[in-house]
Amino acid sequence: MKRKPSQKKTTGPDNNPDPNLLTFGGHLEVLRRMLFRIIAVVMVLAIAIFCFKDETFELLLAPSQWDFVTYRYIEASLHRLGYNFTFSEYHINMIATELSSQFMTHITTALYLGLLGASPYILVELFRFITPALYENEKKYSVQVAITVYLLFIIGVLMSYFILFPISFRFLGTYQVSGMVTPNITLKSYISTFTTLTLVMGLVFQLPVIAFFLGKLELVTSEMLANYRKYAFLVIMLIAAIITPPDLMTLVLVTIPLYLLYEVSILVLKRMERKKSR
Repeated sequence: MKRKPSQKKTTGPDNNPDPNLLTFGGHLEVLRRMLFRIIAVVMVLAIAIFCFKDETFELLLAPSQWDFVTYRYIEASLHRLGYNFTFSEYHINMIATELSSQFMTHITTALYLGLLGASPYILVELFRFITPALYENEKKYSVQVAITVYLLFIIGVLMSYFILFPISFRFLGTYQVSGMVTPNITLKSYISTFTTLTLVMGLVFQLPVIAFFLGKLELVTSEMLANYRKYAFLVIMLIAAIITPPDLMTLVLVTIPLYLLYEVSILVLKRMERKKSR
């Protein structure tokens, strides 16, 4: 897309530097200030979360409980349909095997949640940084993309918290090869798996956005994606097997929404192609 001639000028009418244009050093200074503000907001949120230790870990450890809200919702739904189904009760010990593991886990968890909580502000700061280089229609377009990216990320995070991680933990945590083996899960392993799965699900939910940009670059079309549905399903299953814990239930629960996102990507490309043809 070509810029307006006035935007390419580096001097004013008297061949003097345009005061509205920043030098390379000026851009670096703006970037430095933006990063400083982002780091400050993340640290403030992380410190606040660190101070509310009980509430934070009650929220994070809730998916490990046998009476988690997801299980109660499934039971209530089945009862309304006439099925007398109840999840069996289970208890898994959470342990710490290193002297400093609980304290370090507390710090890293606070930083992770601080970054997650500051993500809307980070998007706003990034948008403010790139706005001067955009046309008015590009500003509107980038706002829509930013909102879509953030909403898809939050949907992925919520799906991981309420569905994928609780079911994965229930299956893997209660699985025993022998009654002589007692399952004891380390806190570090629990938080590491939780954060990894949550982040990955937030990222893979960006599939429609990636397809949109590839369509803008004319690298893919809706017809192309539709023709490769079978191969895409196999690739999605392979990706789901890589990013999830090794159990069949989690694999199915990840594969289904990812394939639905693939179908959404086809619809997004079709809509974009219709607009382009008009």
